[in-house]
Amino acid sequence: MTGPPPSQTAGPDPFTRFAALFEEAKNLPRDLLPEPTAFALATVDERGAPSLRIVLLKHVDERGFVFYTNHESRKGRELLATRRAALCFHWQPMEVQVRVEGAAAPVTDQEADEYFASRARGSQIGAWASRQSRAIEHEGDLEARVAEMEKRFAGGPVPRPPQWSGFRVVPTRIEFWKGRPNRLHIRDVYERDGNGWRVSRLYP
Repeated sequence: MTGPPPSQTAGPDPFTRFAALFEEAKNLPRDLLPEPTAFALATVDERGAPSLRIVLLKHVDERGFVFYTNHESRKGRELLATRRAALCFHWQPMEVQVRVEGAAAPVTDQEADEYFASRARGSQIGAWASRQSRAIEHEGDLEARVAEMEKRFAGGPVPRPPQWSGFRVVPTRIEFWKGRPNRLHIRDVYERDGNGWRVSRLYP
């Protein structure tokens, strides 16, 4: 009789466990899970008011979880002000959630430059054209700004806008949730403990 797969066991390293689950999610058919990199990102403003949106994971390793955005967007401003974030991955076909809480810090300019250079040119132009999270005052303003940027960078590479970069969320807590019948779900929590992790199982 075999035991549970490695992705469902409470080993000592949450990043190893996350990597196994993430690989499972990426290998699912697209009609079951169209975007396995999607997660909910929660931030708070300086008054403690929360906001939530879906963003895409671009990199993960033992240093943390990386995504990219405009630093002048609502989430960018809130992350720069509070330096705190919470993430939730929900892979419904696997009946799995992974919740991450921790400190948020900008990635290095080199990391941001390398990722921006890998984006499609249209997305690069869009990063310059969009005044993210600000009101569009007149119909056609966005299209006009796209045309302006296409003309500005015609025939050459598109550099990274100074306000566009990424954040790395360095977790202090990671919870793995696995759905089971009768709502007797598995909940394993990893909490930072010095240079390692303290693991505990919670009641569902």
